[in-house]
Amino acid sequence: MKSIILREIKSFFGSPIGYLVIAIFLISNGLFLWVFEGDYNILNTGYADLTPFFTLAPWILIFLIPAVTMRSFSDEKKQGTLELLLTKPLSIWEIVNGKFLGSLLLIILAIIPTFIYVEVISSLGAPEGNIDMGSTIGSYFGLLFLIASYSAIGIFTSTLSENQIVAFIISVFLCFIFYFGFQGLATLIPGSFPIISALGMQDHFKSMSRGVIDTRDVIYFLSVTVLFLSFTVYKLKSLKA
Repeated sequence: MKSIILREIKSFFGSPIGYLVIAIFLISNGLFLWVFEGDYNILNTGYADLTPFFTLAPWILIFLIPAVTMRSFSDEKKQGTLELLLTKPLSIWEIVNGKFLGSLLLIILAIIPTFIYVEVISSLGAPEGNIDMGSTIGSYFGLLFLIASYSAIGIFTSTLSENQIVAFIISVFLCFIFYFGFQGLATLIPGSFPIISALGMQDHFKSMSRGVIDTRDVIYFLSVTVLFLSFTVYKLKSLKA
């Protein structure tokens, strides 16, 4: 599995995609948080916290993570190397996990530079250092679990078509449904808000952003991640057969 992970990382940074993903994520966040006027501008909120960043990041990642994962198996199918990959002395689970972890590590690399935001906000607080670290740490953990779920969805959709654009569109759609769709549906059905919204990622991400790591939220994200990785394994087994 280690060889698959290293292969994925090398392929990301052997082409512009790895650098583009990191640059687009950091630049887009930087512009909205520090330059553009609006609700996401931290300097205009008057509070020393990173709530605007953790509100904006999931929406940017809905597009960036599918852009990373869309080639995982689509490219293998298009180039005819998927059959060769499946004949390697690795289980299908090891292949899928290798692809998944390779994509996950790339997105984590894009997140790491945002730690500087914590230092900046802390220095801008009155008094200096007046920042809710519990909420910030919880939000970063929530973002990590969200990234894992998005990546698992993207890996699965890459098995559905050899066309990367098709895989990208399906992945964006599913990520949107799981992040916002259930929340939106809950507002349309009177009395169902707590039940339906609990099926979506946004509800659990916001819960973790309060600074309390609830096992229900962790189990939810792990369940979604394992579910879509299982779908990926099932799909590859059907192709292998």
